[in-house]
Amino acid sequence: MKFFSFWRSLASFRVRIALNLKSVPAEVIFVDIDANAHRDPRYRKINPQMALPSLVLDDGTALFQSLAILEYLDETYPAPPLLPADPAGRARVRALALMVACEGHPLLTPRVRRYLDHELNLRDTQQAAWRRHWTTETLAALEGHLAGHKDTGAFCHGDTPGLADICLVGHVHAAVTQQIELSTWPTVKRIFEAAMAVPAFATAHPLVQPDTPEAMRKG
Repeated sequence: MKFFSFWRSLASFRVRIALNLKSVPAEVIFVDIDANAHRDPRYRKINPQMALPSLVLDDGTALFQSLAILEYLDETYPAPPLLPADPAGRARVRALALMVACEGHPLLTPRVRRYLDHELNLRDTQQAAWRRHWTTETLAALEGHLAGHKDTGAFCHGDTPGLADICLVGHVHAAVTQQIELSTWPTVKRIFEAAMAVPAFATAHPLVQPDTPEAMRKG
């Protein structure tokens, strides 16, 4: 299979983690969003939305949207599972993941930033305030759902990482990039640190990818 990825893409980060956790081999094809490579007709044919990531299966089937890809991988490569066995647990984990992937993250994407810049002509300080507001709002919501909950363990749900943790770490990375202090959300911070200590998460980090610019690479 072929995995179309970009180092800075938080949605690609999610899929990298899942591929690592499940030891699924994939040919990685880098799509440079900064160079508008996602708008190239060849990539547009794979994903008309021109968004990352995409996963093209060996039979040519193109999968898109990170959460759909994660659920495909979980159904096709069931070990280790990304979702709990019980229906209520699966609903909780999916809800935590959706809080990030469908509410928090979309407001931080490059296409939104470009619109704020080119169409609304917002100053850099205004754009930074926008990003900080939506980042911290999601962090606060996650903390509210995780702190003190009977199903929260070492990770978002129990003591093994899963779908919710995969989404959480990307959002926390966005907060760290904005130099947001995490101590306000101690449960989120603890889970983030626990997850990033897992090799499958650490090696998927945006700052250690082959296409990460040298100036941005993690020391």
